[in-house]
Amino acid sequence: MSPTSAAAALLRPASGAVAPAPPALPPETPLTQALAAMTAARASSVLAVDAAGRPIGILTEQDVARRVAFRMPPEAPLAAAMTTPVIGCAAERGLWRAVALLRAHRLRHLPLLDRDGRCIGMLHRAEALEASSGLMLAHLDALAGDDAAVKQAQAGLATALLSEGLDAAEVVALVSGINADLHRRILDRAIAAEAEPPPVPFTLLLMGSLGRGESLLRPDQDNGFLLADYDDAEHGRVDAWFRRVSERFCLALAEAGFTLCKGGVMAMNPLWRKTRTQWRDQLRLWARKRHGAALLFADIFLDLRAGWGEEAPAEALREQAMALLKEEPAWGAMLAAQDAQLNVGLTFWGGFTDDEPGPGTRTDLKLHGLMPLVAAARLAALRAGVPDPATPARLAGLAARGTISAAEAERLRAGFAMLLDAVLRQQLADLAAGLPPGNLVDTAALPPAQRAALKDGLKAIRGFSRTAAAELTGRVW
Repeated sequence: MSPTSAAAALLRPASGAVAPAPPALPPETPLTQALAAMTAARASSVLAVDAAGRPIGILTEQDVARRVAFRMPPEAPLAAAMTTPVIGCAAERGLWRAVALLRAHRLRHLPLLDRDGRCIGMLHRAEALEASSGLMLAHLDALAGDDAAVKQAQAGLATALLSEGLDAAEVVALVSGINADLHRRILDRAIAAEAEPPPVPFTLLLMGSLGRGESLLRPDQDNGFLLADYDDAEHGRVDAWFRRVSERFCLALAEAGFTLCKGGVMAMNPLWRKTRTQWRDQLRLWARKRHGAALLFADIFLDLRAGWGEEAPAEALREQAMALLKEEPAWGAMLAAQDAQLNVGLTFWGGFTDDEPGPGTRTDLKLHGLMPLVAAARLAALRAGVPDPATPARLAGLAARGTISAAEAERLRAGFAMLLDAVLRQQLADLAAGLPPGNLVDTAALPPAQRAALKDGLKAIRGFSRTAAAELTGRVW
């Protein structure tokens, strides 16, 4: 990605584009003092904050011109002239979200808030819009809408970003970030609908492609809840609260466009809603069973990351899984044997496989390209102690530890990027044609050079997956 790409800036956190926080004063501060503080700080706004330091109002230069000058006495309180409530944005959210809020509410100033709701910086409209070309602005506007509108806007934004020269891997990272943000928003609402706060602390687990940050345009739900341990005597009350919230959460995700998981990998299923101790025991149970659903569920689970709440419990759970893979080599061997059944999309003679029912000859580059690489990288990385669930990060971690060479890691990363590009463009073409986004790619329509490079990438993936499986199972594939 070019460092000067305007579109690329949307991928970074909004906190990377902010100016310092403006003066923060109690709402009873006289306007004369508020304006003096604004002038001294060379700021274009001042915030009114509550006793905890959280913004409750904002006074901008435009407010001064419209409401204060020649209209209010100097001793009038800041509260008399400020705009309230304050629209803010969480600092860790992507810049795309901040730009969408600025445009949707016609704002010139957007406070960025920490987890306690305090302002840590101010995003100004002019600077934020430098990250967005006119081609993308209409799509960014939709990202400030309701959940379904945000989900539908992803395709238009992805098309605009690809047209501006962004790599598919970076576009997919943005799509995944939007999807993760939707999960947080929907969970916040599901919790707010309850009369009481959560009875125990908990973390939302994102798994599968969303856990890796690699979700495309048609993801289903792979999520769970990780609860703090609590007394068994409290189970009825605690479980009732989480049962209601998880059902409300998963059904709202479905309405927004995240298909209900056919395998039931959702927090509304009690199997995916457990305490820390129960999750630890579940991992050991999967390691002992080593067949059928236990292997399938473990494959999905091992891509976990925190999507809401404290990250530390999710990280501790991943560390337990990595330790268990070392303690139970038979578990890793069975997982590898299962993953080895994922063949790459090349025939014995070196052509692309025909995965399309009927007269077509398209190749499923997700099932027979992305998935074999993802599966092999997952097990090899966890076994080597690489914690990051993203596939490129896993490959880089394996190279750093000497498990694979730097050259092989680069070939696999390039193959991964080509596969993402082919599948993403196919899904966008499907949507443009009024079809559900799919994974069947017409490889014959690709330019010869791209087709040859894709074959090379698939060959590298095949060699890597076979080697990784052989190291864990002891079998030569």
